[in-house]
Amino acid sequence: MQFGIDRLISEPLLRRPLLGKRIALLGHPASVTSDLTHALDALTQLPEITLTAAFGPQHGLRGDKQDNMVESHDYLDPVHRIPVFSLYGEVRKPTSEMMDTFDIMLIDLQDIGCRIYTFITTLRYVLETAAFHKKEVWILDRPNPIGRQSEGFLLESEWESFVGSGRLPMRHGLTIGEIARGFVKTRKFDINFRIVDMEGWEPRSAPGFGWPILERTWINPSPNAPNLWMARVYPGTVMTEGTTLSEGRGTTRPLEMFGAPDIDAREILKQMEKIAPSWMQGCKLRICWFEPTFHKHNGKLCGGIQIHTEGPYYNPETFKPWRLQALVFKAIRTLYPDYDLWRDFSYEYENARLAIDLINGGSRLRTWVDDKNASPEDLDAMVEIDEREWEETRSEFVKYM
Repeated sequence: MQFGIDRLISEPLLRRPLLGKRIALLGHPASVTSDLTHALDALTQLPEITLTAAFGPQHGLRGDKQDNMVESHDYLDPVHRIPVFSLYGEVRKPTSEMMDTFDIMLIDLQDIGCRIYTFITTLRYVLETAAFHKKEVWILDRPNPIGRQSEGFLLESEWESFVGSGRLPMRHGLTIGEIARGFVKTRKFDINFRIVDMEGWEPRSAPGFGWPILERTWINPSPNAPNLWMARVYPGTVMTEGTTLSEGRGTTRPLEMFGAPDIDAREILKQMEKIAPSWMQGCKLRICWFEPTFHKHNGKLCGGIQIHTEGPYYNPETFKPWRLQALVFKAIRTLYPDYDLWRDFSYEYENARLAIDLINGGSRLRTWVDDKNASPEDLDAMVEIDEREWEETRSEFVKYM
């Protein structure tokens, strides 16, 4: 199959409108061609393209920043001698001076299928700014590596933030191009905009179920997204960032597991089986021990659980990562009613609102966990309303069947 960047490079007719224009690239470490050449380097080899600027989202164009809330700075690319502007530094939206450096921006960002992934917010901010400055934007489309399934509450409008920039559920089931299409339509951006489509993407086909695992190499789009298995569980495990539990940062398998020094993983698994065994399907849960080398519980031995979606354990039709992680929280609250579960320190520069609510785009998940009388059926009844709404809404943006 071909991603958008591959088609742009291999099809001269596709590039013809770029001739004589000043071109900028918004990319990150996973912005690579089929032969693993970074898009910035590949584009400079094309005679029709005059590259005059580049932009990097959170973690940087080259992936230099390893943790959240670590900003990147602007710099001059030492090879191509063009300015590289950070959209996760002094600014989150491009300035007028930045916009003056190009006529057309190419966006080549590998998303991982989750609303909280900040590349989506950067995408929206760039589209909004480009519309204001009358700049053209091309999206070089890439797969949603976790396929078409969707899950979770829709973001409530008053909960918009850098980790939630549109009315999407936690797991949205769209490609980066389809999300851009949705932003342009719902936000009514007056913009010259196009998507360079992929060819041959089959989001429901084994063994990748979204990611062409036999054809393409996985490159970390962000430092703690090391593999496809992390992407599959991320719409659930990312909620652990809003708790006092470790999400596995500081280990070699971040965001595939969770734990803490003061919980009993065996008892948590037993409690999960009692509460909602149907929410544990489509994966394998394994009790594990780990000691983070940085981040939460640094240097402390944590008992926890790793969620396995490799090989025979994964069923994309039954796996519900958001519900699975909600069930983990419910089991902990049931076993340890007074457990200090919810993180109350800064998250993505937000201090006034609880991180778990910011992540979920509202307080409904936390309220359900803390209500000792609330059942799995109660959560299903609430979230299924949003999920049905999303299925209807997103049908207008889908480009690939």
